[in-house]
Amino acid sequence: MNAHTPARRLDEFKPDARFAWCVTGSGHMLEESIDLARQLPGVDLFLSAAGEEVLPLYGWTIAKLREHFRVVRDNSASSVPVGMIYNGEYHTVIIAPATSNTVAKCAFGISDTLPTNLFAQAGKQCVPGIVFACDTAPSVITQTPHEWVEVRPRAIELENVERLARIEYTTVARSLDELRAALEQRLTHLKLAWTTSSS
Repeated sequence: MNAHTPARRLDEFKPDARFAWCVTGSGHMLEESIDLARQLPGVDLFLSAAGEEVLPLYGWTIAKLREHFRVVRDNSASSVPVGMIYNGEYHTVIIAPATSNTVAKCAFGISDTLPTNLFAQAGKQCVPGIVFACDTAPSVITQTPHEWVEVRPRAIELENVERLARIEYTTVARSLDELRAALEQRLTHLKLAWTTSSS
């Protein structure tokens, strides 16, 4: 594997740079993911169209989200908001939770939604990305709006997670604990702290 350009230095971001937290159409650990986002300093929430459909099923309306975050919706074919990555307005891009569809797109360089476009442009700008992948084990217990169910990811979904993990500037979290640890590591690098306890 060829060496790649180091991640952007802290002085290359704006002093008030923020976390870009993307939500896709997955309900897996959605509440826990939003809870972690609420504990970070300076988070803007970017919603895919599927994410915007799924969030209310778990009690998160746009109005409720706006009580805690600046919310950006996926209503532009060219994903205009990604320009803020180039301006140094975001020091980290997070996709949590990420559907297997989003993981596959990110792994193969497809950027046709707001989250996948943000992820791709962040990589091109050497901005670190953290992806909380849902389908990471042969059997996954996940919560639907009404019940807990067992999901059995196929080999291709598991392979896509591994492929994604090999992409530059990308950390793949395979569990909520790994997501928390990745965020903790990024906060330390940024010399920032949780706004409230993350435990």
